[in-house]
Amino acid sequence: MGQLDAKALLCERDDRILFSNLSFQVNAGEWVQITGGNGAGKTTLLRLLTGLARPDAGEVCWQGQPLHRVRDSYHQDLLWIGHQPGIKTRLTALENLRFFHHHGDTQQCLEALAQAGLAGYEDLPVSQLSAGQQRRVALARLWLTRATLWILDEPFTAIDVNGVERLTRQMARHTGQGGMVILTTHQPLNVANDKIRRIALTPERVAS
Repeated sequence: MGQLDAKALLCERDDRILFSNLSFQVNAGEWVQITGGNGAGKTTLLRLLTGLARPDAGEVCWQGQPLHRVRDSYHQDLLWIGHQPGIKTRLTALENLRFFHHHGDTQQCLEALAQAGLAGYEDLPVSQLSAGQQRRVALARLWLTRATLWILDEPFTAIDVNGVERLTRQMARHTGQGGMVILTTHQPLNVANDKIRRIALTPERVAS
């Protein structure tokens, strides 16, 4: 399983403290939403948790070890999908999935694309897809990944209501099997309050 620890994180941007002394733990089976207004530091926090950025003070640990010591194994346990879908527009939707998931055969990739709402679009170059469809190509990885920890920055952007429901069910399934999900979203989540924990970033303080 897994355990992610944020310990006394401090982050400053442009002489402004986004958050300080921020500590929390995410354990196997937990689903956490990072909330806060624009500019509160939500994306910055997610980047710290992925190891793509370093805090000004404090540290992030995975399985009790600082990320810089377990970077390779951590990235094997992590699925990160940021604001940008991170897909190759010259490739088809199917080719993108096969690029990211060498363990997945063609049928598994086709099924993942269908689950993401892209049945019939598998062989189109991603450059010909809409913004929402491109986002779905990236999110189809949720049906293929073996990663324990999913960190998702605004995964529902440009996704319709049915797509949001489908993605929400997949996240619930993942956490129900002992996985971990940390996400930001401006859209309301159709999830019972006892199923998700929220950590709110505010300009003056951090509350959870």
